[in-house]
Amino acid sequence: MNLTNLHLNNDWIEFLQDELESDSFKLILKKVDLERKRFVIFPKNELVFYAFNKTPLSKVKVVILGQDPYHGKNQAHGLSFSVPNGIKNPPSLRNIFKELNSDLKIPISENGDLTSWARQGVLLLNATLTVREKEAGSHQKMGWENFTNAVISKLSTEKEGVVFLLWGAFAQKKADLIDSEKHYIIETSHPSPFSAYRGFLGCKHFSKTNEILTKNNQKPIDWNLCSDSLSLF
Repeated sequence: MNLTNLHLNNDWIEFLQDELESDSFKLILKKVDLERKRFVIFPKNELVFYAFNKTPLSKVKVVILGQDPYHGKNQAHGLSFSVPNGIKNPPSLRNIFKELNSDLKIPISENGDLTSWARQGVLLLNATLTVREKEAGSHQKMGWENFTNAVISKLSTEKEGVVFLLWGAFAQKKADLIDSEKHYIIETSHPSPFSAYRGFLGCKHFSKTNEILTKNNQKPIDWNLCSDSLSLF
């Protein structure tokens, strides 16, 4: 992967130009290229920036932060917490759907593809954008977090009224990058089975997000995936 084949939309390229042209970012790409020659790396090259490409910069109104991509075969496709339709929903995603059902009475979806959320303005951003197969967290020291921290900081600076959903201690550390006077920060535990019962289940973050958007004269998110029978990439 290099700057000429980033598979990144022009609006984000312009917005992140300084970061994309930095030596540190070019080093990340070089490291990932080397990793792909030695290991199976997820997601595939053209999906690394899928979250950005499915949520145009002008549409960003909600950010859901994940840690790193799923490391199982066919799971990661560039959106935090999401899997392509037809792939078994991982435990954290199942708990997300449980909370949606409890909060908004939305039927629990067998389709785990969250692309329809992304298209409505939900930036589903992982802090680390690549991972080795079967090695969770294997690219966390690759430099990706410096890049995604810069994304969060720039969104905080340049936009207003974005709802940041910070689930778990890892995501909550990013709160320092966000101007809480300009944006909305909503926190709870991670939807993982290890922590979901410590606050995530019952948090009502989906209805709270829509209340904020409606109050700010923005269209609320249609969180219902059950009509999404086709994979959208």
